Amino acid sequence: MKNKLSALRKAGSISQAEMGKLLGVSRQTINAIENGKYDPSLPLAFKIAEHFKLLIEDIFTPD
Repeated sequence: MKNKLSALRKAGSISQAEMGKLLGVSRQTINAIENGKYDPSLPLAFKIAEHFKLLIEDIFTPD
């Protein structure tokens, strides 16, 4: 799954560690999502979308 998490996070000047803390996951999880090595659970995807005030579909797209 492709995503825009890295660009959104950087636009908000948030580090991976800060993003992880806000979402209740590790920095490594954020890094894995950004690099396409891990697809977030649906609850985590909703948290990410809520944080950026976007729809899940605006952040995540199928390959």
